[in-house]
Order: sequence, then structure tokens, then C-alpha cells
Amino acid sequence: MTAMRKRRGGQATLEFVLAYSALLLPVTMMLVFTAKLLWVWNSMTDFTREGVRYATTHCWQGDGENVRSWMRQNMPLTFDREQFVQGPAEIQVEYYARNVESGSLEDFSCELGECSVACVPDAVRVRITNYEFRQFFTYLGLPPLPMPDFQTSAPMESAGCNPDSTECLP
Repeated sequence: MTAMRKRRGGQATLEFVLAYSALLLPVTMMLVFTAKLLWVWNSMTDFTREGVRYATTHCWQGDGENVRSWMRQNMPLTFDREQFVQGPAEIQVEYYARNVESGSLEDFSCELGECSVACVPDAVRVRITNYEFRQFFTYLGLPPLPMPDFQTSAPMESAGCNPDSTECLP
């Protein structure tokens, strides 16, 4: 009778190992992978929102470098932060002015100088392009998963300019 119990115990252990390795482990890893992917997606979406908030309350610079440098300094804790430093991810900042005749948004430009009360655009868009999700893929020897562009647009609030003076926040 003890010999039969030992065989059943070994059989149950073997069945558990097979079921765990064939079913439970892949499902668990899939859940972890999906959770990390959604966390990164949410982080990048929130990151563009923070960038556009900063851009709407600070002065216009034609190249948007003030917004890009602020975003690089205030980057969320993601797995692939080095992509913004070494590439391929890029932060793009675009300013727009409303066309009085058609009402459509057009690229903004101003000859009166950057960061002045006379040059305030109507809207701004911050976009993150070429971002790749690399978690797990490097371990498996697979290419990274390219993510879609993350972008957020907003109307300009004050551009950091005080209407009573000629000073603006850089």
C-alpha cells in the first residue's frame, strides 16, 4: 500500500510540473508582460500631458527646446528611459496659430522674437515618436515592440507671459 501512495504522489507532482510549465507559467508571464506594457503606455500618455501643460504656461521658443529639456529632466520612471537620451525616441513640440479667415490651425511663427509678450501662439502639441517597448523582448532575442505616437494638444494659457510687463517664463 505504501508503494502505491509513493507512485501516486510522484504522478501528481509530475502532472503539476507539466501543467505549471505548459499552462500556468506562460499565462502568468503574459499577465506580467501585459501589465508592464499598459503601465508604460499610461506613463507615456501622462508624460505628454505633463509636457503640454508645461508648454502652455511657458514662453514660445521656435525649436521647443525649453519644453524638451524640461521633459527630459522630469521623465517618469520607465524601463526604457535611455531611449530619450540615446535615441530612437524623440520629443516633438509644435506651436500653432489660428487662421482668422478659415479658423484652422497653422504653424506658428513670429518675427518679433522668442519669449516675448508679442509672440504667443494659440495652441501647442507635444508628441513622442519612435518609442519602442523593449522589456522581455531583449531576453528572448526578439525585436522591440514599436509603440504608436503619443501626442497631446492644448490651447495656450498664458505662455508664461505677464500682460502688464514684457517678461515671460522661459
